[in-house]
Parts: sequence; C-alpha cells; structure tokens
Amino acid sequence: MSHKKKNNKIKEQEKQWEERVIQIKRVTKVVKGGKKLSFRAITIVGDEKGQVGVGVGKASDVINAVKKGVADAKKQVIHVPLTKTQSIPHKIIGTSGSAQVIMRPSASGSGVIAGGSVRTVLELAGLKNVLTKQLGSKSVLNNARATIDALAHLRTLAQAANERSIRVEKLYS
Repeated sequence: MSHKKKNNKIKEQEKQWEERVIQIKRVTKVVKGGKKLSFRAITIVGDEKGQVGVGVGKASDVINAVKKGVADAKKQVIHVPLTKTQSIPHKIIGTSGSAQVIMRPSASGSGVIAGGSVRTVLELAGLKNVLTKQLGSKSVLNNARATIDALAHLRTLAQAANERSIRVEKLYS
C-alpha cells in the first residue's frame, strides 16, 4: 500500500468521529515553589452509529489538554447495541463513583430526555429515544462515566438468549 493511500485511509477514519469538549477546568498543584497551573479537559468522541468514548486530558495549556482528552477517549471507545427505533434494548443503571444514571428505552419520537454530560454521550452514541435520570452526583466526569458503564452493560435479545442457551423466540413467550 502506497504512502498516499495510507494517509487517505487514516483521514477517513478520523472524519467518522465527532468530538465534543464537555468541560475545561483550571486545576492547580501545590509544589515547592508555589502553585503549578494546568488544565483538565473532558472530551467525548462518537460516530453516532453505536460507538462512543469518554476521555480526560491534562496539560499546561487548553489545546494540548483537549488533544490528550480526545486521544484518551478514542482508546476507551465502546460499542452500544441500538434498536430499530434508535433506543436501548432494556432499562439499565450505570454507576461511577457516587454517580448513578438510570436509563430507559423510550417511544419513537420522544427524543433524548437527559441533561448535561449524559445527553452528550447519548447523542454521540447515536441514540435518539432514551429517558434518563441522574442520581447521587453532579460531577460531569462521573455522570459521563456512569452513562458509559450503563451502555457497556446493555445486552440484545440474541445475546441474552445465547447466554441462557435458548432460542430467541422462547424469550417472547
């Protein structure tokens, strides 16, 4: 494969990801000479087709922190099973630290009913009809990670039937 073809393939892979920065915080570390300033960026990447990841980057300037956050998010990408109505297959609860996120499938046309970082994660995952509730924490990062935790534990009917060693038709009866 020639060098140009490799570059084009890499560019195509880069184009499929949509990146969103959900928080930039100025953080300090107390050292011998005083306080050292740095920035923490929380980023979310997704392809709106069932893949999404959350990442954190720290650097002495905002641009490098965002770049590191995007690179970290791409390493943490998970696959989300979507239904025909762009929803989730079943109700689930995700946790991260003290944050809990309850997610329920919703009727077609109802939209993403969520707030803050949870909404961003769900939109970049490609979900269109979901109802959520955040409990326990207001932390942007923990709520985003709790959402990822919930999405990572979703199972389709075929997976559930396979785990029980029965046919999918038997689940309906």
